[in-house]
Amino acid sequence: MRSSLHKVTGPALRGLHTIAAPTPRSQRCFHKTTIASFLPKRHFGISSQLLSNVEKGDDSTAPENSGSQPEAQRQSKNSASSKRKPVRSSAAKTLRLGLTTKQLKNKDVVKKDHTRPETDYRRTINSICVAQAFDMEAVQDILRFHAFELDPDGTEFDPTGVVHARGINNGDIFVFPSGTVVAWSVPTDALETLATKQLIRAAEFPHVHRLEMEELEFIPDETRDTSYMQGEVVVLGTRAQEIQNNRLDTTLAKIAFSSGLARSPKLAVLENQAIEYFDNSKNSLDFVEGGLEHKLKRGSVLKMTGQLLSLRSQLNHYSDITDQLPDMFWDSESNLENYYNQISTVLDIRQRIGILNKKFDYAFENVSVLREMVSEKEGHRLEWIIIFLITIEVMFELRRVFREEMSEWRSE
Repeated sequence: MRSSLHKVTGPALRGLHTIAAPTPRSQRCFHKTTIASFLPKRHFGISSQLLSNVEKGDDSTAPENSGSQPEAQRQSKNSASSKRKPVRSSAAKTLRLGLTTKQLKNKDVVKKDHTRPETDYRRTINSICVAQAFDMEAVQDILRFHAFELDPDGTEFDPTGVVHARGINNGDIFVFPSGTVVAWSVPTDALETLATKQLIRAAEFPHVHRLEMEELEFIPDETRDTSYMQGEVVVLGTRAQEIQNNRLDTTLAKIAFSSGLARSPKLAVLENQAIEYFDNSKNSLDFVEGGLEHKLKRGSVLKMTGQLLSLRSQLNHYSDITDQLPDMFWDSESNLENYYNQISTVLDIRQRIGILNKKFDYAFENVSVLREMVSEKEGHRLEWIIIFLITIEVMFELRRVFREEMSEWRSE
């Protein structure tokens, strides 16, 4: 009996595991229409390309028992995939690429604009200061030796005030007795070579290691007879030069602008020397601040005084930097004085001279205080020497008196 029941119940229990599970009933929302079932599913945050790949992967990896799904659902999926739009390239990406290309082009243009003033030397004015002064006769000899044409336009200025030379490339060079050279339409390296290698032989107290340069731009205007300053750009009137082939007026204007421009690098040299002077004198002031007056040396204070006097003399006496108008322009046209004043105003020459003189006044006050302290220190030292000598003299006198008293006592 048991064997017969075991034979009947065993296959029945095993068949329970093989029976397919009933298909789940699809959940439907209220008022769902047939059109809504055909709408494509949205996967937010996923691109259309990735979505198509996922759908292809789902179709390829579908299980074999997918045939058990209702036929209506499969038809809805096929219709939805057929209505989905094909993947296309992003317009925003293309737009960004276009903007990037345009920016690169603009950067290239900006770089070209920055390099243009360096390469286009024909529209630049360069000035360089390499010495305290120039021997103008030696300057003329050097320029003649190097085949420069002196005073080519017949300005007839005194060569002790300015020497005008013109090279092969029609660049104008103006040499001033203050140790400054100004060049129009001359490359910077050529000007530096001329000033530091050739004209330096005519220099008095050269300072090539402290040279200063100034650069401006100029624009020729063929429609004007006069010139003027437009910001930091010199607008050079060349009408007479273009129509009558007469360069005299243009050269006179260049001399006037060059005279004003020559003061700027000269001032820059003095300003740098003043900064070095203040840095070197700071140690002496620190001694006073820390109460270490005994470390002040009379020789160092005298050296500081001499340096300060030399700087102030270079600014106010040994050059024409502080002159309102150079002597060579007194008998010339009024336009030249106007050009000279215009470029001096643009370069803030008067303000810089005033500030530098104020700094020198302040430095003189400091040096005067240091001199008084050193003099007081020397006075105290002399007083102690005098006291020491008086003490020695008193001791010798006491010794003499003591000997006389002893001799009298012995005689008695």
